[in-house]
Formats: sequence, C-alpha cells, structure tokens
Amino acid sequence: MSDARWDDPRDYDARDRSDELPRVYDSRDRDEHDPREALMRDLDLPRGDERELVVDRDRVYELDGEDSRTLAAVGAFRVVPEPDLDLPHDTFANLQEQRLVELVDLGDSERGLTLTTEGRDLLDSHSLERDREPSQTFYAGVSRSREIDHDSNLYATFRQEEARLRDEHPDFEIQRVILEQDLKREYQEFLQEPNRDRPDSDGRPGRDENEVRDWAREHDLPYFDDQVHFPDYRIEYEIDGRELHQDVELFTPHYRGAHAASRARTGFRIYVVASRGGGGRSGPRPRGMEEFL
Repeated sequence: MSDARWDDPRDYDARDRSDELPRVYDSRDRDEHDPREALMRDLDLPRGDERELVVDRDRVYELDGEDSRTLAAVGAFRVVPEPDLDLPHDTFANLQEQRLVELVDLGDSERGLTLTTEGRDLLDSHSLERDREPSQTFYAGVSRSREIDHDSNLYATFRQEEARLRDEHPDFEIQRVILEQDLKREYQEFLQEPNRDRPDSDGRPGRDENEVRDWAREHDLPYFDDQVHFPDYRIEYEIDGRELHQDVELFTPHYRGAHAASRARTGFRIYVVASRGGGGRSGPRPRGMEEFL
C-alpha cells in the first residue's frame, strides 16, 4: 500500500514531495475516448501511466490513471463485471492488494468488482468541490443482492450511451451519473419535507397530487398511473453551456407484458439484456420502445 520509501504511512510528509498538496492532476493526461474518464471529472487522482502516491488520512496508496479510472467506474455503478472493464492483470492485482476493491459472484463463473469502504472513502476524500454543482456519488459494496444481475449490466449500457452521445455531440461533457436510488432519495425528501420537525406526523407523504406532478415536471421525470417513474440511472451532460440529461432503463428477461409496456411509456432510453445461457453472458443492446407497446 505504501511506497518503499516509507515503511509506515505515518512517516509520509508533504515535504517529501516536490509539489504542494493538494495536487490537481494534469487534465492533459486524460483519455478522451475512455468512457471511464467522464466519471473522473470531479476526482483529483493520477491520470498518467506511472503510479504515484495518493494519501487518504493515515494511508498511502499507489495509483496510476488505469487504477483511478477503474475505481471511478466501479464506484459510480456499484458493481461492474470484470470483462466489461477489460483490466490489465496488474491493475486488478494492485487495487485488490491495496484493499480498494473486492470481488463478488455474478453467477455462471463470472465475477464483478465493487469498491470496499476504503475504496469509496479514497474517492470521496479526493473529490473536487465545484461551486453550486453536485459531484459524482460513489458507492461501496452491493446494496441489493437479489438485483445484482440487473445492476451489473448498467455499466455496459453506459459505455454504449457515452459512445453514442460522443458521436452525436463531439464537444459534449458528462457532468455525473445519478443512480435510481439517489433520484428516489431526493423524491422521498421532497415528500417528507412538510413532516419535518412535526412530532404529530404519522410519516405519510405530506404532498398532494398536484405538488407531486410539479416535482416530476421540474425534474423531467414522467408521471402517469398515479406515480413518478424513475430510470435505472440518469446521465447529466453539457453541450455548449446547455445542461441536458439522458435517462436509461435496462430490461432483463423477467420484464413482461403490462410491466414492460408501462416502463416503455416513460420515454427512457431502453436496453435489453438477454438471458444467460450456455454461451455465457450476453451484453445489453438498445431497443425501441415500440417493441413493448
């Protein structure tokens, strides 16, 4: 974990480096065509080919650009299959040895990477603050084991969406990715805000239908069948100073009938992943909503 020059991370001192902390890594080192790079926007971590020392409280890590981009992708999407990252063995070994990532079983002899608590803390402690701009959220561990197959396919859809957006808008810049659970958390905070600091509250949502409709409209989320509908994740991006977003929904084989048709009505960008079979994992592919209506 620590460089050979320091037997104990506590021996590290900023004076042992030629530059002053905190360091902002050179944006010229970034790989514009790596979809993981977009998730590095708010991170002050190495981007070059050589490993450098990175300090997080009383720990010292050694990271290069490949390490940093991998941590960002895994942290943003919570769990990413090994094949989708196409990692050099050296990168995986380095991150695992430093206890920044761990493996989870995806079934069919496949494994995925997820951040450890230490890995998430490292990213959080090296996130740059931007005035009035929310930063990328990173996660550790798997939150819903029963949905791990679904969630492990999300990064593959992001790679395709990032490539599509880049082809259509060469100058676009991704600001952040927001997972469904964070959109829903913001919604729940809105619902419960009238109940805050009220000892007589029964915990029921304190908003009427018109307020909910207005909230959905303000957040550009569909409202029908008496509910707000949320995508699996949202990509926020900017083109020529305009703030835009793309909502993405992943259909797995259990999406059927009315449920699939309802999700298709949302207008989200839809991807479909095929069932796993003897041939192994089949990646998600974009589909038109008319197929489900």
